[in-house]
Amino acid sequence: MRRTDVLVLGAGIVGVATALQLQARGRGVVLVDRRGAGEETSFGNAGLIERASIFPYLFPRDWRALARYAVNGANEARYHLRDLPFFAPWLLRYWRESAPERAFRHAMAARPLIEHCLSEHEKLMAEAGALDLLRKAGWLKLFRSERTFVAGREAAQKIEPYGLKVALYDSAALRALEPALQGVHGAVHYLDPASLKDPLALTLKYLALFEQRGGSFLRGEAATFRPTNEGYGVETAQGGLLAREAVVCLGPWADVALAPLGYSVPMAVKRGYHMHYAPGATLGHPALDADNGFLLAPMARGIRLTTGAEFARRDAAPDYGQIETSEKIARKLFPLGERLDPLPWMGRRPCLPDMLPVIGPAPRHRGLWFNFGHQHHGLTLAAVTGRLLAEMLTGEDPFADPGPFSIARF
Repeated sequence: MRRTDVLVLGAGIVGVATALQLQARGRGVVLVDRRGAGEETSFGNAGLIERASIFPYLFPRDWRALARYAVNGANEARYHLRDLPFFAPWLLRYWRESAPERAFRHAMAARPLIEHCLSEHEKLMAEAGALDLLRKAGWLKLFRSERTFVAGREAAQKIEPYGLKVALYDSAALRALEPALQGVHGAVHYLDPASLKDPLALTLKYLALFEQRGGSFLRGEAATFRPTNEGYGVETAQGGLLAREAVVCLGPWADVALAPLGYSVPMAVKRGYHMHYAPGATLGHPALDADNGFLLAPMARGIRLTTGAEFARRDAAPDYGQIETSEKIARKLFPLGERLDPLPWMGRRPCLPDMLPVIGPAPRHRGLWFNFGHQHHGLTLAAVTGRLLAEMLTGEDPFADPGPFSIARF
């Protein structure tokens, strides 16, 4: 039986960054995952480190938007009627948590994480030799009409009192910046965020640093995770592993480890898709078509098109309708070349109704810790929530109030 100080269950970007932060504080750490590092949800994101996203994605309260969603008329969010009974209780709770006063409270709780998200990544990236993957040029939010541009401009200006910077472009100014984008009325340039050329490459660079510093990555199933008299155990391909403490970083699969221990959280999965294309022109910034709900991101492999949210059961078969629709619209926005992937990739975003992750100790199991539920911001928050978790586990004074992220809130 192999032994270690801390078992980190889940080797997505959150798990790997958490392992690095614990290791930096003197803990012996073993990472365990059923697949290779970064091969699930972390693999297919838009590559944004969202330094400007203080305010979370909220349930709409405008009746016109709700009507569009109800008839699946909005490309940014699709649902399957067969799954609606499963999602309805979560959607009701999401709607309640999106009330203005609640949403503002959640945003202020998350603000320290957003403020430090990029700087924490840059520290780890410098140590991992990964700064060449980083672009510090922000991203663009595109609007097709004056009405939507006005709303987008007002939303963007709300973050300026928090020390964040935006630039506003009319169609002519946008053409000067990105000549290949067509049919855009105006754009907001969020200047503080950064983006990655290859999100998987970052996870693998972090993993390499973790292993260089003495950490181990083993293959194992979360279903074998269990408490023991001496801590927590899991079965791996190399045999049994026993740790004094354990951190669950399983994202949308957190229930595999939590449910047998009696923990339940109201987590839904928003699925998303991507496809890579040969670029027909240069695209210098990630660009979100806000009116049509998809994003184009320049990547090492080509132009990555990522979709909005699909509400479906986590393990249901893929439905490529959303990405097919997005591609048709995107080809009129930007000259995409041929597809570079055999099939669209599908990922699963773990979302809690208050749009805050679960970070902190398990209330009924000493030595068990949680760091999951990062919704659309797993990449953004990986390094900083890894730091917060590591500070709590090792007894340091946490840099941010961990109370709002406790599993006890449910």
